[in-house]
Amino acid sequence: MTVREIKPAVDTRALLAGAQFADAFCIEIGDRDLDARAAAERMMARQPRWAEALLWLRNFLVAPLGLKTSGATQGVPRDMIGIFPVVSETPDRLIAGFNDRHLDFRVVVDVTAPGEARQVTATTVIKTHNRLGRTYLAVIMPFHRLIVPALLRQVTV
Repeated sequence: MTVREIKPAVDTRALLAGAQFADAFCIEIGDRDLDARAAAERMMARQPRWAEALLWLRNFLVAPLGLKTSGATQGVPRDMIGIFPVVSETPDRLIAGFNDRHLDFRVVVDVTAPGEARQVTATTVIKTHNRLGRTYLAVIMPFHRLIVPALLRQVTV
């Protein structure tokens, strides 16, 4: 299955006002019963080992800066997809993400209506708050562009 980069089809202003970055990747699948939660769970169930190593390194480097590390939750446990808190959910769309000092981000998993073939789209929307956020985004972007398609390929498994 081929992952394609597409123009984001979400209203970024409504999703994350002031966002400076958005991208989207999609894949077609044959599973006509798949909903957005199941697609997101398949994406986040496991990461390629190289992505896990990068996440460990990221957590190690940002913890001294006071930034959230993966799995960090405050207060009452929330509904989670992988390491991300769920913000909202319908059968066709799941939105996850959180706000931090350096940036706010959302990942949107959309699944087209049932039909012959379905399309699963992962859209990332980011709003940076300061120089640290802009630097962080610049550093992770090459990895983001590899990780999201790798995670999307897991939807077909």
